[in-house]
Amino acid sequence: MSVGADWLNPWLLVAVVALGVAAWQWLETRHKLAGTQQELARRLAESDTAASETRALARQAEERTSSLQERFGALEARIAESQSQQATLEKLFQDLARNRDEWALAEIEQSVTLASQQLQLSGNVPGAVAALQSADSRLAAGGRPQLLALRKAIGRDLERLRALPLVDLPGMNLRLESVIVAVDSLPLAIDARPRAEAPPPAVSERAETNAMAGVLRQFAADIWQEFRGLVRIQRFDRDEPVLLAPGQAFFLRENLKLRLLNARLALLARDQTTFRNELQQAREWLGRHFDARAAVVQEAQATLKSLSGAEIGLELPSLNESLSAIRSLQMARERK
Repeated sequence: MSVGADWLNPWLLVAVVALGVAAWQWLETRHKLAGTQQELARRLAESDTAASETRALARQAEERTSSLQERFGALEARIAESQSQQATLEKLFQDLARNRDEWALAEIEQSVTLASQQLQLSGNVPGAVAALQSADSRLAAGGRPQLLALRKAIGRDLERLRALPLVDLPGMNLRLESVIVAVDSLPLAIDARPRAEAPPPAVSERAETNAMAGVLRQFAADIWQEFRGLVRIQRFDRDEPVLLAPGQAFFLRENLKLRLLNARLALLARDQTTFRNELQQAREWLGRHFDARAAVVQEAQATLKSLSGAEIGLELPSLNESLSAIRSLQMARERK
C-alpha cells in the first residue's frame, strides 16, 4: 500500500483524532487537576487557619473552663462554709432560745419565790401580789403556749391573794415603831408638876388706895410664892404612882420597849393573841407609870388602842400551785 493511501486511511484519521481528543482531555484534565490542587491547597490553608483558630478557641475555652472550675471550687468551698456557718447559727439560735426560755423561767421562779417569802416571813400580801403580777406580765409578754399552764396557776394564786381582806402590816409596823421610839421621851407620872392654883384674892377694903393695903398685898403675895415652893400638892384620880428611882425608871422604859417589840414580832408572825396581850400590857404600864395628861402619852395610848383592834390573824394561802408548775416545766426541760 502506498503512503498517500495510508493518509487516506480512515482508521488513521480516527486514531489521530482520538489522540488529539485524548491529548486535549489530558490537558483539560491536567488543567482541572491543577485548579483542583490549588482549590484544595486553598481550602487546606483555610482549614489550617480554621484549625488554628479552633485550637486557639479551644485553648481559650480550656482556660475559661479551668477558671470556671477554680471559681466553682471556690464557690463550693464558700457554700460549704456558709452551710457550716448556717448550721452553727441555727445551733446558736436554738441554744439562745433554750437559754432565753430558761432565763425567763428562772426570773418567773424568782418572782414567785419572792412572793412566797413575802407571805411567809412578813405576811406582806400587797408585796406578794406585786411579785406575782410581775411574773404574770413576763409570761404575757413572752406569749409562749408551753407556759400557759404556769400562767393559769399564777392567775389562780393571784385571785386567792386578792380575795384576802387588806391588812396594812407595814403601816401598822411603822405606827408601832413610832411608839417604841417615843418611849424614852414619855414623861413619868411621878415627875409630873402639879397645876398652879390661883393665889387667894386680897381682902378688899374700902380704902383700896391705901398705901398700907398695897404693902400688905405685896407681902401676902411673897409669902404665897414662898409657900408654894415649899409645899407640893398633887391630886390623882387613880392609884398612887409608883415611886421609882432613876435606875428603875430606865428599866421601866426598857421593859416597855420589850413589850412593844414582842408585839411587833407577833404582828409580823400574825399572832393575834400575843399581839393583843402585849399591847394591853403596854397600855396598862402607860396608864400606871406615865403622865396621862401629857399629849405624847395620850397619843401613844390612842395608837396602841387602835392597833389592838386590828385583825391580823388571817390564814394566808400558799403559792404551792405556781411553784409546782414551775418545777414541772424545769423537769420537762431537763428530760429533753
